[in-house]
Amino acid sequence: MSQTLSPPSSGIIDGGIHTLPARVYWEDTDAGGIVYHASYVRWMERGRTEFLRVSDLHQTDLRARHGLLFVVRSMNIEFLKPARFDDSLIICTQCTSIGGASLHLYQDVRRDSEILAKAEVVCVSVNEQGKAFRIPPDVRRTLASTLQNNNK
Repeated sequence: MSQTLSPPSSGIIDGGIHTLPARVYWEDTDAGGIVYHASYVRWMERGRTEFLRVSDLHQTDLRARHGLLFVVRSMNIEFLKPARFDDSLIICTQCTSIGGASLHLYQDVRRDSEILAKAEVVCVSVNEQGKAFRIPPDVRRTLASTLQNNNK
C-alpha cells in the first residue's frame, strides 16, 4: 500500500502568537513519566524555528542569503507545573521586541490553557564567524509584522 505522508505541522501564527502542537513521549520524561527539564528547552527551540518558518524566514535561507544565524544569548525559564507522558501540549512563541541584532521572545508550554513552563528568550543575529550582525531590513520588516498584533 502506497501512502503519501503530509509534512509535520509548522503550527500557525494568530494574533502575533505562534502555536505549535507537541506530544510527550517516553524519551521526554524521567523514569517516573514526568517531563525532564531539558525537554522544555528542546520544544521551545522547535517553537522558535517553526515561528520563523511560518513567518517565511527559513533558517537555511537566512544563512544562504544573508550569512545570518540566530543564536540564543539568554533564556530565563520558569517551570510551573509538570507535564507527563502522553500529554498533548502547545508551544507558544511570541516576538516581543526587535533590536538592532536581537530578537526578544516570550515562550510558554501549555497543556490546554494551563501554562506549565514559560521563558523570556533573547536571540542574537550573528554572522558565520559568530560576530553580532544587524538584522537585515527585509527580515526586520517580516518580524515586525508579527509584532503588530502582539498582545502579551
